[in-house]
Amino acid sequence: MNKHLFPYKWYLKDGYPAKGINKHGLKVFGTFICGGGSTMGYKLAGYEHLGGVEIDPPIAEVYRLNHSPRHLYNMDIRAFNTKSDLPKELHELDILDGSPPCSTFSMAGSREKAWGKKKQFREGQVVQTLDDLVFVYCDTIIKLKPKVFILENVKGIIQGNAKVYSKRIVEKMTKAGYNVQVFLLNAASMGVPQKRERVFFVGYRKEFGLPKLKLEFGEDAIKMHFLRSENEISKSGKLYSDWLKRKNGDKNFGDICLREEGVQKSFGRVLLSESDYAPTIVSRNQYIYFDKFVEASTNDFCQIGTYPLDYNFKGIEPKYLIGMSVPPVMTAQIAHQIYLQWLSKI
Repeated sequence: MNKHLFPYKWYLKDGYPAKGINKHGLKVFGTFICGGGSTMGYKLAGYEHLGGVEIDPPIAEVYRLNHSPRHLYNMDIRAFNTKSDLPKELHELDILDGSPPCSTFSMAGSREKAWGKKKQFREGQVVQTLDDLVFVYCDTIIKLKPKVFILENVKGIIQGNAKVYSKRIVEKMTKAGYNVQVFLLNAASMGVPQKRERVFFVGYRKEFGLPKLKLEFGEDAIKMHFLRSENEISKSGKLYSDWLKRKNGDKNFGDICLREEGVQKSFGRVLLSESDYAPTIVSRNQYIYFDKFVEASTNDFCQIGTYPLDYNFKGIEPKYLIGMSVPPVMTAQIAHQIYLQWLSKI
């Protein structure tokens, strides 16, 4: 086994950056910051994270509680883009980061049917269109002119009809003066115990004349055997009787019900196998271990998503925040390479 550069099991109380990483203090600002998955990743990689933009008031408060940002804007990014009184340091960023809501591009979602339609993404938020937020974020990049930008999204944005969005992002940012690369990365190769594929648009201002960025990680696999949840479930009822009928290769209770009853149901009850990676965490799903009849705990979800074990969720469902966030270790790996290959040379 090789040594993982960033830990999947860690604590906020241990401070930043990660052990063995130098703190260079280059400045980052985030958009769509949610619980701060990317924020923590940058801090683990030695950056100073200044804060960000978050539309959801309760989540913005959780972010404030855990990260003590210098600048926090609890507003729609469209409103943020109209502000003319931003502090000077936000116009002098090393990296601007953003993960625009991606449900309309997910291959598991409604895709084209949802494009251009207004939606209330979460209770308490404004009604808005989601598919155009990638371009609204591009406007933020153009407004702040960071040395480097990162735009993260789901794999679906480079598949099928959604390819036109990817092409427009690259064209828009190229015209704005950036050299842009597009990467499809799997968190499982980056020291994250989760199979999670994500697309990253990474660009730098052309004036710097930097080489092509290389993002190749190949860290040793971290599969589910590292977790030992004791979150036991009652062994009475159909859930347990269905679990007893599981077979190797079953990914969820839907596989069991389809085989045993010929009925399509219970696909949201996911089986976590010790010999496999964890899947992307989805808040509406229930996660039960294949090898022992126990349910995944908050500590399990934190390790799967590389969130700190002492993170204060303050009443927000952990599965929701972790599932909506880029795993901190995934961001840390990318940010570290951007520092080594690009920013350390400017």
